[in-house]
Amino acid sequence: MDITLKKLQQEDIEMVRTWRNSPEVSPYMYTSDFITEEQQKNWWNKTKDDPTCIYWIIEYDGKPIGLASLTGISKVFNSCYWAFYLGSDVPRGGGVGSKIEYNVLEYVFNELKLEKLRCEVITFNDKVISMHEKFGFRREAFYRHHIKKDGKWQDVVGLAILKDEWEVQKEVMKNKIYKVQL
Repeated sequence: MDITLKKLQQEDIEMVRTWRNSPEVSPYMYTSDFITEEQQKNWWNKTKDDPTCIYWIIEYDGKPIGLASLTGISKVFNSCYWAFYLGSDVPRGGGVGSKIEYNVLEYVFNELKLEKLRCEVITFNDKVISMHEKFGFRREAFYRHHIKKDGKWQDVVGLAILKDEWEVQKEVMKNKIYKVQL
């Protein structure tokens, strides 16, 4: 069972909007506002040719299951941010998130040849924070009252991993994620 990252195309944006507006995804995003078709088209037009970001449809055995992104790609800082989410009708668990993370880390450090990969996670999303830490991400920041979501201030954890840290960790993670089951 393989994870592939397929470059986001215009024909995918309505599916992505449906996922993003779903109750399985929206609570974990910085905003919970309903995204309209027009807003989605405007977002697409703004980002499709932006060299500082890459958006992929995550495919699992050829079926689209979610979105992964790299944003803030900077050659000056030699780093970027990443995020992902699974669509509303995708079963959680089973190591899918770990396979996605592995693939993104490999892309960032081997294809883009960046030095640092960063992410931000709302503190109540402890499962995702834990997953990142298992991959070798370290907490670098704690942003108090960083976002206001549904009328309440939320804290955010900033995490990052360096290329040399990933080089040490990647074989361990590859063996855990892609272990052969007898």
